[in-house]
Amino acid sequence: MQNPNTFYKEQLEVNQAESKRIFKQLSLFSILRLSIFILTVIGVYFTYQNWQVAAGIGVLGMASFLFLLSRYTDLKSKRNLHKRLIAINEEELKIAKGDFYGRLDGEEFQNPKHFFSLDIDLFGKGSFFQFINRTAIKEGTKKLTENLLSNDITNIETRQQAIQELATLPKWRQNYSAIAEGVEIEHSANSIITWLKEYQPFLGKLQYALTIAFSIASLVLLGLGIAEIIPISIAGYWLLLGLGIIGVYLKKINILAQHTERAKDTFRQYALLLNAIQTTEFTSELLKSKQKLIESDGLKASEIFSKFSKTLDALDNRNNLISAIFGNGYFLIDIRSSYNVEQWITQYADKVEDWFEVVTFFDAFNSFGNYAFNHQDFTYPVLTDEPITILAKSLGHPLLNPEKRVDSDLKLEEEQFFIVTGANMAGKSTFLRTVALHIVMANVGLPICAKQSKYKPIKLITSMRTTDSLTDDSSYFFSELTRLKFVVDTIENDKNYFVILDEILKGTNSTDKAIGSRKFVEKLVKQHATGIIATHDLSLTEIETEIEAIKNYYFDAEIINDELFFDYKLKQGVCQNMNASFLLKKMEIV
Repeated sequence: MQNPNTFYKEQLEVNQAESKRIFKQLSLFSILRLSIFILTVIGVYFTYQNWQVAAGIGVLGMASFLFLLSRYTDLKSKRNLHKRLIAINEEELKIAKGDFYGRLDGEEFQNPKHFFSLDIDLFGKGSFFQFINRTAIKEGTKKLTENLLSNDITNIETRQQAIQELATLPKWRQNYSAIAEGVEIEHSANSIITWLKEYQPFLGKLQYALTIAFSIASLVLLGLGIAEIIPISIAGYWLLLGLGIIGVYLKKINILAQHTERAKDTFRQYALLLNAIQTTEFTSELLKSKQKLIESDGLKASEIFSKFSKTLDALDNRNNLISAIFGNGYFLIDIRSSYNVEQWITQYADKVEDWFEVVTFFDAFNSFGNYAFNHQDFTYPVLTDEPITILAKSLGHPLLNPEKRVDSDLKLEEEQFFIVTGANMAGKSTFLRTVALHIVMANVGLPICAKQSKYKPIKLITSMRTTDSLTDDSSYFFSELTRLKFVVDTIENDKNYFVILDEILKGTNSTDKAIGSRKFVEKLVKQHATGIIATHDLSLTEIETEIEAIKNYYFDAEIINDELFFDYKLKQGVCQNMNASFLLKKMEIV
């Protein structure tokens, strides 16, 4: 694949050039429209005494003006698309430099009761979500979040293949995102789906047949009136009759129009996105299965959506005063348009949810494909059934600067439990989050920050950032105990969890903490749990001599010439150098 930064720079230049070219065309069309308008006015003014010529000039001028306006609108839409593509590539270049902290951070998705969402910097300022998210639709953002939080260890290889394929399609992904960003949707897809499913039609074939018969009768009466075979006033009374018929259904038509107005932009946008999906040939199993969901009776969902958009536009014409009076008075247009809308709803309401789901799926997976494209030096974990949970070479945190990042090898077998000690700031917490992200990313199907990785799929559960709650009137210590009970109860029901703990039982005295931590780790080992605990309590490392499943590892710190140095490397054994007293003295606190 192409180098990401090279690709983004090339695309930035291409779209900037195309945007400038179209801008010149827009300027030309603006001048032509103004010229035609002025010439038409002058032509009508000088020929008004010959009304046939004046009318001809007026019609020709109006037709030319509308044609140029249509072309101008199309060109403006294309230029706006290129402007969005410019913004997308500029953003990618900024993120590549580490500037992503102003993006949507997903803090609202943090949930203290979830298995891990609060603990591993998955959401919030500087989070993995903030770094990876490229969704353009609210539902797509939700779908992305659901995937990150799912703890789903099935079909990982299928997701890997889909992400690998999308990674090779950067232009397609960018175009999809640019289209998705083109319309500001006020009403969610879910609210539209609910309305469609619950909608009860009020028009039937009889009313539709009435509109046909009434329209024919109107044309006959108008023809006879113009030919002066009957008084033209009869056509006026007929107009009032038509408006009276419309009045019978007006309330229900207004309610229908109100809902369709909300849905119109969504359907127009989704039609373009569905077309982008349908006109691409995918090879991975997951992407092809999503494509199949958007076909119905041989018709493509994008065509069905486009047809519906035109139907909605027809109903929207009722806002035009002339159309509202004469279109309804003579042709019962509102009834006919409402009937067509209801027929579409009856036929396709149950399928719209699948179509919307496909659009949001691609919006979410585009973020994964983009991440894989941006990190071509990362590796997809090789899934195994061997009793090895993680066997990784040069494992690192994906958000750290590659030039400064220190990687470590990790071999953690099934039902092993690591006790990790180390000085303050030596890298314990970063290591815990590195391992946690390996599990989350591997389960999603993403490549992970390592040269090699063999991985036996496992779900994740953590206790790292317990907080007290004034709302629930619970202390910090009680909140932590509640979280630890949640961990134990979860593993009791399902052994296939990787446990990550960081300095547990902080809310009690050191003696009680040491005794409690030891008993808790012993409990987890008896449950055949796999995981890691980080601690400053060196007495906890004594368990290694008593329980075979326990292994001690540490991160070191050295004081050389009155300066503190870290190597951030994971090593087997127990940390011997602590630095709290040194730092207190160094910072002149004591």
